[in-house]
Amino acid sequence: MSSLPNKPYQFQQDHGLVTRMFICYLIMGALYVVFISVLLYFGFGFFPTMIVSVIMMLSQWYFSDRIVLWSSGAKVVSKEQNPKLHILVENLCKVANLPKPKIAIMNSPVPNAFATGKNHSSSIVAVSTSLMSLLDDQELEGVIGHELSHIKSRDVLVLTLASIFSTMAMYLVRFGTFSTLYGRRNTRDNNNAGIGLIIVVGLITWVISFLIIRAISRYREYVADRNSAQLTGKPLKLADALAKISGSMKSIPEKNLKASESLNAFFIIPDISSGTLMNVLSTHPPVEKRIEKLKEMELQKYG
Repeated sequence: MSSLPNKPYQFQQDHGLVTRMFICYLIMGALYVVFISVLLYFGFGFFPTMIVSVIMMLSQWYFSDRIVLWSSGAKVVSKEQNPKLHILVENLCKVANLPKPKIAIMNSPVPNAFATGKNHSSSIVAVSTSLMSLLDDQELEGVIGHELSHIKSRDVLVLTLASIFSTMAMYLVRFGTFSTLYGRRNTRDNNNAGIGLIIVVGLITWVISFLIIRAISRYREYVADRNSAQLTGKPLKLADALAKISGSMKSIPEKNLKASESLNAFFIIPDISSGTLMNVLSTHPPVEKRIEKLKEMELQKYG
């Protein structure tokens, strides 16, 4: 196991990230107002609408991280099941002055990792089996440090909630589309306006969720890379890990990459093919730029 700095690392508050998170929360609050307005439009009544809205908000708060974990297929493991990984995380948490998160493992051929959770005490760090076999201890430390930075900054909660909104929007559009096709034969045309409204609201919600995720996700990756490099004191080891993960993606079958595509915003590197369009639509900045910034940090250590 590699050595870590003896001095505790103080995470620096990034005002750019805090501002983006605040704006995202405001936008998600506006989405709730739109959702409530649609329910009232369809005649749900004030009190039923409030009850449905409160249930939705509580469900998002209590189950959002579990949904992410379930979607990835990751399973929480005890220290007895994987002592090496637990010790690595424990050592990093001591230096980072963070409570130890739960640790989960994904049985996946795609080398990746992510963090989820509502706060520091309920957080989870998940890594894939292929990631652990691909990286050495110091490179894995860099990846775990990256995920701990997301937990410390609390940006993972914004991303989790925005992703749930995106999923809700997708189901709204599917419901509206199905109702339109089915309703042409079984209902009157005057219902089409209401169903059309559902589709429009669903599409708008999806687009806004899409923009929220990309507005915060790219910036937060740079912040997490920087914090991880400072936490471990080894910027080049994280750079090596990013290069290895990105390089191995090219040899992974497309079906395996698509299986976890919905969680790309959470992963340290998204499971997508390269290309100009993909770089524009990606939730992450280009790996090459991230590696370049980490190499600059290494040079600054000796400058």
